[in-house]
Amino acid sequence: MAKKKINSTSAMFADIIVKGIQEKKGKSITVMNLANVQNSMFDYFIICEGNSRTQTEAIADSVQEEVRKAIGVTPRFKEGFINSEWILLDYFDIVVHIFQKEARSFYQLEKLWSDADIKIIEDID
Repeated sequence: MAKKKINSTSAMFADIIVKGIQEKKGKSITVMNLANVQNSMFDYFIICEGNSRTQTEAIADSVQEEVRKAIGVTPRFKEGFINSEWILLDYFDIVVHIFQKEARSFYQLEKLWSDADIKIIEDID
């Protein structure tokens, strides 16, 4: 299997997204590098959780604001704001998944993509 090369722009982009999550106290941040996952269409999945609808929406807004300020990009696609149990922000090579705890437990994306290189970001209190 050929390895897909992650460019440094995607890695920098992922760091900006993590900063946006941390700004609103997002928890259990997982950065999944999908470069070596066969047939993956993305460089990264970034997954986190909030404690409520209000917090998941605030995290999504913070991510969008940090990315816009840093590199002037908006998501090409976003969904999940109606009930905010699972908000998805699609930034082409990076997809951000912002869950409420129960939804994250149910869907278990980390297990579905367990062959990815996974980095756990420590929670900031």
